[in-house]
Amino acid sequence: MESVNWLALIYGLVGGLGLFLYGMKMMSEGLQKSAGSSLRNILEKLTTNRVVGTFVGVVVTTIIQSSSATTVMVVGFVNAGLMNLVQALSIVLGANVGTTVTAQLIAFKIGKLALPAIGIGVFMRMFAGNKKYHYWGEVLIGFGLLFLGLQIMKEGFVPLRHSVLFREAFVSFSHNPILAVVAGAVLTMIVQSSSATIGITVALATTGLIDYYAACALVLGENIGTTITANLAAIGTNPTARRAAFGHFLINALGVCYMLVFLKYFTQAVDVMTPGDPNFINADGNQPYIARHIANLHTGFNIVNLFIFMPVLHILARICEKIIPDKGNGRDDALVFLDDCLIETPDFAVSQARKEVSRMSALSLEMLKLSRDAFFTRDQKVIEKVHELEDTVDLLEKDISTFLVRLNQEQISANTSRELNSLLHVLHDLEKIGDYAENIVNYTDKLIESGIRFTGEAMQEMEEIFEVAIRFTENVMAAYNAGGLPKEIDTEDENTIDKMRKRFKKNHLDRLQNGACSVETGILFVDILNNLEKAGDQAFNIAQVVMGEDS
Repeated sequence: MESVNWLALIYGLVGGLGLFLYGMKMMSEGLQKSAGSSLRNILEKLTTNRVVGTFVGVVVTTIIQSSSATTVMVVGFVNAGLMNLVQALSIVLGANVGTTVTAQLIAFKIGKLALPAIGIGVFMRMFAGNKKYHYWGEVLIGFGLLFLGLQIMKEGFVPLRHSVLFREAFVSFSHNPILAVVAGAVLTMIVQSSSATIGITVALATTGLIDYYAACALVLGENIGTTITANLAAIGTNPTARRAAFGHFLINALGVCYMLVFLKYFTQAVDVMTPGDPNFINADGNQPYIARHIANLHTGFNIVNLFIFMPVLHILARICEKIIPDKGNGRDDALVFLDDCLIETPDFAVSQARKEVSRMSALSLEMLKLSRDAFFTRDQKVIEKVHELEDTVDLLEKDISTFLVRLNQEQISANTSRELNSLLHVLHDLEKIGDYAENIVNYTDKLIESGIRFTGEAMQEMEEIFEVAIRFTENVMAAYNAGGLPKEIDTEDENTIDKMRKRFKKNHLDRLQNGACSVETGILFVDILNNLEKAGDQAFNIAQVVMGEDS
């Protein structure tokens, strides 16, 4: 019996696994960058019933090669109230099937294409002028690294054939499939990638360290372990989103439980439908057919699961509601559409951030309207409401900006980067509009405290400039929130506000000279005029974003 070079084995396993995981990440990110927007739209719009939702889950996960990314998006949609729990669970069922494509790819004998794929991918990434080619270059690099890492892991496991201790440990998986399921689940939870643990399982099986039955049990456990990602993503979200994540675990765990009962018969069925003897060992000591059998069992299990659970998704949804009741989500921040988990899916995160900005725009506009009401009615309750909204707007601006800055540090496309910059500009402008509205109610407070009254002419002028400022801001925000940018927008009101401010300021000086108003009254009058003009300027900045003229 030969001794095992443990250092070389650890180097091979750690290095191979690292290459595999990085390759998987790069391939998934490249695919998301090249098709992320359209995939997000598919997820958002084509989930009207459970059958369509399942199909969408299969397609999207097959394309982006990441069930984790799909389930994180689903949790985000549920958290935002864009889909119900049954729709979310249908997508999860489909994602479980879509993610098995990775195992099918691994089972193909295309490892020799790894280095050419890396070479072509690097050339496309470095020298292609079109961004689309950059993204496809990343896909090819990731594809090559994935198979290169798998090959290194396979070679690293070969010396373990000569270790009696390890062979006996792995043999125990054949005699105790429950132990193998637990091992597969724990390993997947640690690595945070079911694709990686499938790769490890294939490497172990191909080198003859575990037999077909033990490998199948490990694969079942990996289906449970992969649900940890969605449940981690759901931490801090609303109860419905947490139910969607728990439903993912419930579907896979229940599926594994019934499959363990019939595992012997299911492996035999897969064996009959798949060419080659999974236990055949060639002259090199490898099992050349077992990878395809493992991949087919992985796919077959999730397809069977799909057909069993799709008709009873409403029952599963009720179970999830019983286990996770409505007791509030424990969040005291102002965000509704954003969670940290969305950082992993930049394109979807930008879409959700825009919804958050749209919500903030409504609050800023409401503040401007309330500042007018407070000025004319002198109602302290209205003034207090503006101060409350100012706190919310400030918190939103801070939290959304922090999220967008973090998102900007991820690997994102040029279009996504431009949209992030536009969002940050609009956020600043909205926050300033809120500030100017609060300034106006502060001046109104001074008017109330001092018992100061404007002349009838001054009140008429205020009514006119308030009307134009609010109308212009309302039109700009409506155009921005409608999407489909860039688009033309009428900005004549902004010039009107500027002209009004100058004319009304001159009229005020005339009244001051005639003794129709006091100096203190005049100062407050001009201060309110200036803040309305500045609010118009911020709205004009947003209009430039709408028209695609922002720098």
